[in-house]
Amino acid sequence: MVKTRRPIWAAMITAGGGILLAVCNPLPHRAKAAAGPTPAIPKYEVDPYWPKPLPNRWVTGDVGGVCVDAKDHVFIVNRQNLEEKETETAVSAPPVIEFDPDGNVVNTWGDPKVLPKMLHGCYVDYENNIWIAGSGDGIIQKYTHDGNKLLMQIGTKGVMDSSDGTADGRALNASHTGFFKPSGVAVDPGNGDIYVADGYGNTRIAVFDRNGQFLRQWGRQGNAAETEAAVGGIFIKVVHCVVFDNAGLVYVCDKQGDRVQVFDKMGNFKRNFLVNPRPHYPNNRSPELGANSWIGFSPDAEQKFMFAVDEWRDQVDIFDHATGEILGTFSRPGHQLGELTHGHTLAVDSKGNIYIGETRGGRRVQKFRMATTP
Repeated sequence: MVKTRRPIWAAMITAGGGILLAVCNPLPHRAKAAAGPTPAIPKYEVDPYWPKPLPNRWVTGDVGGVCVDAKDHVFIVNRQNLEEKETETAVSAPPVIEFDPDGNVVNTWGDPKVLPKMLHGCYVDYENNIWIAGSGDGIIQKYTHDGNKLLMQIGTKGVMDSSDGTADGRALNASHTGFFKPSGVAVDPGNGDIYVADGYGNTRIAVFDRNGQFLRQWGRQGNAAETEAAVGGIFIKVVHCVVFDNAGLVYVCDKQGDRVQVFDKMGNFKRNFLVNPRPHYPNNRSPELGANSWIGFSPDAEQKFMFAVDEWRDQVDIFDHATGEILGTFSRPGHQLGELTHGHTLAVDSKGNIYIGETRGGRRVQKFRMATTP
């Protein structure tokens, strides 16, 4: 087991009103990265005024996903799981909320009876459509940008790719028409192919054409020895995210495997980004948590940095995209501004701002803006 040093944090209030989160000591790595110059590490500060207060006494439940469109409008998907007191004193916010760059609510939509159960992940494709998955369901959905029309659904709501079609069945990892608790979607801008992280029940990446016809899949449940050997194409549940980089490679969050695996579009394994493993305590009460939950890239053409949410430590790891080396981290566990409680999903806008959605205990979205430019 790799031992990590205790992070050294510094915080200060900046002139712009943000709380500066200094990058902590670089973290040790399970594999030596290729030699080469180390890029300057950006620093981030939380924007305490983003988003603006929600109208109509709205309160969000777990924020199961966050995504950004081409105009830097931010979408969150809200599970509406309010606490009992909140149901008596406040109003559940709509399932999908769209914010403008200043943090104002500009649109809301979504019918909980139609949307996937346990909203998980959202994605804006190259045609400005919104995709949503559900880790308590067997479907993914595609909506118009304004949410007024459901354009496509793959799978049957409430039907899982399991031995008995229910959430309690044995994962089959095989369906050409549905899923077992999918967690995320990405769309190839070149041809419209749909890549699905499937996910919490199954252990695969499933690929469909732009019309929803099955094309191929890869992945299976691995074991500890295979993970320790960094074998590609096997996952330790959960297959939590799927993301394209600018080169057209497919990045997959192997959450409990404490790594990001990289493939070409056919599923051929290319490389690992290794994350410092979480402690595997005998009495760990949160076995579903891993050291890698969601990723995004800096907006420069070469995508110099990759950002990964470490849900176990509630921090964001900053990788050198070229070498795979972890350069540093920002944020920490907590409930104050700039701190995370179940940091879960992540999105990066065109200016390099990072948005993080929190689930259990956090139930909010926070914006971290770049305080220094490398």
